[in-house]
Amino acid sequence: MPKANVFNMAGEKIGEIELSEAIFGIEPNKSVLHDSVKNHLANCRQGTQSALTKGEVSYTTKKPWRQKGTGRARAGYAGSPVWYHGGVAFAPKPRDYSYTLNKKVKRLALKSALSAKAAENEIIVVDGLKMDEIKTKAFAEFLGKVGVENKALVVTENVDEKVIKSARNIAGVSTTIATILSPYMILTNGKLVVDKAALAKIEEVFA
Repeated sequence: MPKANVFNMAGEKIGEIELSEAIFGIEPNKSVLHDSVKNHLANCRQGTQSALTKGEVSYTTKKPWRQKGTGRARAGYAGSPVWYHGGVAFAPKPRDYSYTLNKKVKRLALKSALSAKAAENEIIVVDGLKMDEIKTKAFAEFLGKVGVENKALVVTENVDEKVIKSARNIAGVSTTIATILSPYMILTNGKLVVDKAALAKIEEVFA
């Protein structure tokens, strides 16, 4: 049974908690994780790149020079892709790169990401993760006490404005809520700092 250390907001370790075997104790599926990350990055693409083809560029229709006798290569029009200011061969056009993954694949990817973090002892559970006021310095000190050195993903049960605003100016620290966790978020951040109530929500929603 995977376990995680439990801390309070003073940064003191107050015990351990057993994590759900079904979510935090499976063998991570690397292939599914790869598919999930690739899907996330594809869905983030704007798809606004555009260039003009040889049929769309503006150019004179006059033949640059006569067909034979000059010693140069034949040239029929100035819009050719091999010419400066000519069109682009196979020009990119605005398109939608997004696609969907099967629900079971999404769920397996999330469980794989969480299990990988649990296996590496990178999950920190906080009993009552909240801030009395918006204070970046105080939140940074708290993260230092619980062992966050570089990047971290802070997970709360619901949207907590004080936690979000306290964390947003700390380099490498991101925040989210339990119900919209994604494998990409988990894998691209170091430690996973999870509120105890958020942990219960994750186990309830994704079990």
